[in-house]
Amino acid sequence: MTLATTKRDYYEVLGVPKNATEDEIKQAYRKLALKFHPDRNKGSKEAEEKFKEATEAYEVLRDPKRRAQYDKFGHEGVAGFEGFGRGAYTDFSDIFGDFDIGDIFESFFGAGSGSGTRTRSSRTRRGRDIQYDLSITLDDAANGKEVQIEIPRHEVCSSCGGTGSASGSKPTVCPVCNGTGQIRQTQGFFSVTQTCYKCRGEGKIITSPCRACRGTGLEEKHRKITVKIPAGVESGSRLKISGEGEQGPGGGSAGDLYVVVHIQKHPLFERHGNDLICVVDIPFTIACLGGEIEVPTIYNKKAKMKIPAGTENGQIFRLKGNGMPYLGSYGKGDQLVKINIKVPKKLTPRQKELLKEFARIEGETVDTDREFYS
Repeated sequence: MTLATTKRDYYEVLGVPKNATEDEIKQAYRKLALKFHPDRNKGSKEAEEKFKEATEAYEVLRDPKRRAQYDKFGHEGVAGFEGFGRGAYTDFSDIFGDFDIGDIFESFFGAGSGSGTRTRSSRTRRGRDIQYDLSITLDDAANGKEVQIEIPRHEVCSSCGGTGSASGSKPTVCPVCNGTGQIRQTQGFFSVTQTCYKCRGEGKIITSPCRACRGTGLEEKHRKITVKIPAGVESGSRLKISGEGEQGPGGGSAGDLYVVVHIQKHPLFERHGNDLICVVDIPFTIACLGGEIEVPTIYNKKAKMKIPAGTENGQIFRLKGNGMPYLGSYGKGDQLVKINIKVPKKLTPRQKELLKEFARIEGETVDTDREFYS
């Protein structure tokens, strides 16, 4: 006999409200990951389970589509997700991107081997990621396009080369922490490491700051970057360009650039997945007798389509392979053509006489008094 287990609410697991922002969810998970990481709690089954539980919750809530499914249907809506260990979140640079990686590993494994001091390179921090919202047309999304964008970002100061010091001067070693960036205080059996209050963890003191960057080692510049929009991209897609984000302080690596694509409304086509729907007007004579028409496509060309006799208003025909390309794959969706039969508002006397004759043959009664022909 097996006992049914009840999963905790994902928001409860992370300790955030249901209207929490993406940053609040990330911060909550980061805190739990640091606390319950297996490498920091060796041999603790409880900590391992809590880490897996937090990771599973974060994997669902960090993804807008999964989160929407979970909010609507609960755990059943994301039943295909198997949690930590298979498909779990592994890009910890995103979670700990603005943290000192040395601090994280020290919190997991202890304060190094022997000396308890750390080199300057271990305190470099990765630069922040940048998000750029890009608006494109549906035509661009269908055909693919290269777009040049201009982004403001912090780069290494060209005046001081990132040192933060004015020309002819150099940073001095912090006299409080002796360049480690940390102060260790021991009370009984406990040893607490804190960021140095004097140098704020930098390990150095800038006595004569660079005028261009005011001692930060970074300056804002506008950079032009070419972004390749793949054919078939959907609205809301994020395109990652590695290393094109903010430069990390202290010589740290640059963050990434995320281009979020927004597709404008098209005057003719409406997108449904990889299919496109459009409305095409045809004269009532072709609807009755049949014929061939030309239909516009998203690829700047026209496609011929046969209209069978007796076509009704609102009837839909399918043009195979004229829809949106499958992103990162082969083939295209279809174009669905919805027929709108145009009824003439004005008739010539001859046209009216012919329609009256048709009505008499069909045994229909028509209004012969109203004159609407030219």
